[in-house]
Amino acid sequence: MNRQWTADEIERGRLLFAGPASFVMGVASLEQLPAAEKPEIAFAGRSNAGKSSLINALTGRRDLARASRTPGRTRELNFFDVGGRLAVVDMPGYGYAKAARGEVRKWQTLLKNYLRGRAELTRAFVLIDARHGVKESDEEMLGLLDETAVIYQLVLTKIDEVKPAERSAVITATTEIAGKRPAAYPGVLATSSITGDGIAELRAEIAGIAR
Repeated sequence: MNRQWTADEIERGRLLFAGPASFVMGVASLEQLPAAEKPEIAFAGRSNAGKSSLINALTGRRDLARASRTPGRTRELNFFDVGGRLAVVDMPGYGYAKAARGEVRKWQTLLKNYLRGRAELTRAFVLIDARHGVKESDEEMLGLLDETAVIYQLVLTKIDEVKPAERSAVITATTEIAGKRPAAYPGVLATSSITGDGIAELRAEIAGIAR
């Protein structure tokens, strides 16, 4: 991690996610987008990067966000409400080779239009599997976010599956990649939905946005 959070920031993050959280709807087209009435954040990541698990860990719920058993199955933008103060969007996973080209183009069009037209979208969090680092498909997503001028932050997932001696190198390498991107927010968070590493800090970061 690249910064320290105060005890007050950690507590604000805990309180935000200690309240009610609920699934709102799945959106397959722009016409279905719910009214934007509060700050909004979005989670992006390769298929099986751990988006659903991270959302569940943040909210302290086991199955608020449900992971598909089949990689690349999610086709929608899934909207969640957190305490009536924040909208959380789980974006379709990318980088799954078996997805049909027509489906991929459809997802890309939906994502581009959503990213370009959603004024309330305050930040996107791009999840990077710490075991593998930034892959070509991740670079493509970062390029899309740069193109649409959406501020985003990289979040390493599954850090518990990286040997302790290798964690600093993974964090440093990911931070260097973020530093070369025009729309990337400084600072990389390292998290684990299993051990809880980095969850309090990510909550604190998000609570700052919700304010």
